[in-house]
Amino acid sequence: MTARKHTALPKAQTLIEALPWLTRHHGKTVVIKFGGNAMVDEELKSAFAQDVVFLRHAGLRPVVVHGGGPQISAQLDRLGLESEFKAGLRVTSVETMSVVRMVLAGQVQRELVGLLNRHGPFAVGMTGEDAHTMTATKRYAEVDGEQVDLGRVGDITGIETGAIQALLDDGRIPVISSIARSTEDHHVYNINADTAAAALAAALGAETLMVLTDVEGLYADWPASDEVISQLTATELEKLLPDLASGMVPKMEGCLHAVRNGVRTARVLDGRVQHSILLEIFTDEGIGTMVLPDRDDKGEGTS
Repeated sequence: MTARKHTALPKAQTLIEALPWLTRHHGKTVVIKFGGNAMVDEELKSAFAQDVVFLRHAGLRPVVVHGGGPQISAQLDRLGLESEFKAGLRVTSVETMSVVRMVLAGQVQRELVGLLNRHGPFAVGMTGEDAHTMTATKRYAEVDGEQVDLGRVGDITGIETGAIQALLDDGRIPVISSIARSTEDHHVYNINADTAAAALAAALGAETLMVLTDVEGLYADWPASDEVISQLTATELEKLLPDLASGMVPKMEGCLHAVRNGVRTARVLDGRVQHSILLEIFTDEGIGTMVLPDRDDKGEGTS
């Protein structure tokens, strides 16, 4: 009996570490951007689903936003269509957009909803098109000082949170594909999933935005050093943005947008680590990089 108690003691300590976080976040919305290797590795996908359902059972209101870059590229290859990127964004022709829409809403989302629903009747899939959840306008990129047409790539112009809030109030877990329709030309646009998650987090008044990626966090001096910045403010992040690797820019811009628009914390996590969400939020050490609002942005009651 005594031995069993000692064996379980670390588990009890971990649970106690989680208590202040659980108390503070009970009933709060958490937006999680699902991406990177966690999307293609079977064990990581399963662990991610367990983490999200755990949050739901712990009294939080998780919302999952996903893209599907690897799956889209694989499907385009199968169809003999080229994957082209400019300024870090996928050039999306009308034909490519049909593939993007099919893969995101018909493959990636369906699989994730299925994984979550192994644990109960929780997940409901939707896209930014549904109930005008996200509306968009055509986006152009700038390459070497010139404007470049990316095709059906969009910027978010509006968020309508009603459908998401209704699902959350009903105890569901919304799983949202990052595509949106324009109210101007009525075309459907491909939206960067990091950008979409940040915009939704701000619109929902989320407590936290979490972005899963394929690195340990934001490096202090990459590639000279692999030291990860554990915490920084919005202003500190803004100064670093011009020198970041192109793949990290939309993630960190999303974190910056979130904390500058009412989200209490934004975190970049290594999605290659099983249960990275729980490791980050339920232990004192945490993993990854956390972005905080500047003191002046915090307002009352956020200490």
